[in-house]
Amino acid sequence: MRSTPSVRNLAASFWTSKMVTTVDRLTISASSRPVLTSLCAATVLGIAWTVNDFFAWKAFGTGGTPPTWYGYLRMSKFRFGHLLAGPDLLDPSPHATTGPSYLDAPFPARAGGRARIMPRIMPQRQVPEPIDHETRTRLLGLVHRLANEFPDLLESKPSHTEGRSTDGLYVLAEVPTLNAEAREDKLLAREVAHAHPADNSLHVWLSGPDARKVMEAGWGQRFPLPFVRSGWTMVYAPRNDNEMDVVERIVKAGIAWVAGVEL
Repeated sequence: MRSTPSVRNLAASFWTSKMVTTVDRLTISASSRPVLTSLCAATVLGIAWTVNDFFAWKAFGTGGTPPTWYGYLRMSKFRFGHLLAGPDLLDPSPHATTGPSYLDAPFPARAGGRARIMPRIMPQRQVPEPIDHETRTRLLGLVHRLANEFPDLLESKPSHTEGRSTDGLYVLAEVPTLNAEAREDKLLAREVAHAHPADNSLHVWLSGPDARKVMEAGWGQRFPLPFVRSGWTMVYAPRNDNEMDVVERIVKAGIAWVAGVEL
């Protein structure tokens, strides 16, 4: 039986449609390969960066956050939140200009300007700089030396704010002149200072005017978490004994603020 023209036309249309569909699929498949390749490459690089950042975070101390993937994710939430809407930690204006101050003027500026900060807020660390061996020994022994010299005023014990990963300098609870803020604060809990062995920086609790002086001289910056007392200040690492003298002055100013006693 011979096909009528209409049947032949229908058959031709069917196969033409199939061919167009096949060509379209091949075209889409070919054009999508670079996109898929780029997505795969970005995923691999993202995973590699995250793993490397996780181990770098652990190596520099975790600022009291558990050194786990859960702790890292928690820190990352603060980190990205701060990047999006965090305050300028180099701005000293939130600190008071009047009130108790224990740093004598003039306060020396830090040679070479501020230290470079590691790209995360928890833990708050700087990029390590060269430091004299004697200076580092003196820095890491400062907490114990002051506690031993003034046993009726100070003690050294694992730092609560650093997850007990380094020793902190604390004012004794029974000191009658203890700052009321220190007596009430459950987070800092009478801690004056601690040093970070990974980068040789410190955290020190200062009065508002003294925190301002330290920042204006390029010696430190504010702590990033808003629920921590504003005087809790990151102090950059000393590099030689002259700079260690400055750091010791800052720590003693912190003792005067928290303990109410000038050494």
